[in-house]
Amino acid sequence: MEQVLRPIYQERASQSNTLGVILVEKREEKSNVTDTFDTVLLIIVKEAEQPVFSKHYLYEGNKVALHTVTEKLIRKWLLIGSNKKVVDWIFFGRVLFDRNEFLHKLKIELQEFPYSGRKIKTGIQFSKLIRRYLEGKEYFDKGSYLDAYNHVVDSLHHLGRLSIIDSGLYPEVTVWAQVKKIEPAIYKLYEELVTSNEPIEKRLELLFLASEFLIHSRTRDGAQHILEVMQTKEMWTIQELHDHHELMNYSVDLEVFVEYLVDKGYIQIEPIAAKSDMIFHRHYKVNKEALEMEL
Repeated sequence: MEQVLRPIYQERASQSNTLGVILVEKREEKSNVTDTFDTVLLIIVKEAEQPVFSKHYLYEGNKVALHTVTEKLIRKWLLIGSNKKVVDWIFFGRVLFDRNEFLHKLKIELQEFPYSGRKIKTGIQFSKLIRRYLEGKEYFDKGSYLDAYNHVVDSLHHLGRLSIIDSGLYPEVTVWAQVKKIEPAIYKLYEELVTSNEPIEKRLELLFLASEFLIHSRTRDGAQHILEVMQTKEMWTIQELHDHHELMNYSVDLEVFVEYLVDKGYIQIEPIAAKSDMIFHRHYKVNKEALEMEL
């Protein structure tokens, strides 16, 4: 297949904007890593008008997908974990072209997973965990057990990824295989939820109790990134937090996360007088006393 695709990728490799080309072939008959395609060509470029541009080809009954993706978007996917199969492509795909060792350096970066990157990724995963946990608890309290179950499964996935990140590794596509080795206790919770013969209400009740403890024990680490950002100035409006270039990655989970940290005492609310005497702007600042008590 590489010989057949050579004219396609060589044309792009000759362009100075191209950083790397990776060939990914389906390893198993039933595998979604390649989105059901037999072969995927991933081309990473410095910049482009469209962050993602895709083409599909057919060769002697084989399906081929070509994706041209900007470096900026690749790094965003790797940071927030929104396109997990890309991690597999970068780690296990065959490198066909590598300008100035861009892909080689990217692989090393992922393997070493620098501490600064871990802090941001931990914060993002923790904020997603909080949202899923709180929404699941709400459904549970209303008696909507199937909806609660879906949210608990998602929250356990985020908890599992957090344990992998904490260990200094990068979450792969087969995240539970990693969790089983790194943190068996979380794997056991997941196994109990999906395989137990107990009634769903009982399973969820036990999971919420266990999850609450695990979330509480990880709150300080999960909040480290956002609290460090917030300590760069005295007070913040919610819009200023949304606009910060690093906190943008928290997306729709940011406000729920901030409220959770307010509830836990890590963030304080500072009321600032508005035009009306009865209304105040809600500003936020780090509760330094609470942080010092935990150190």
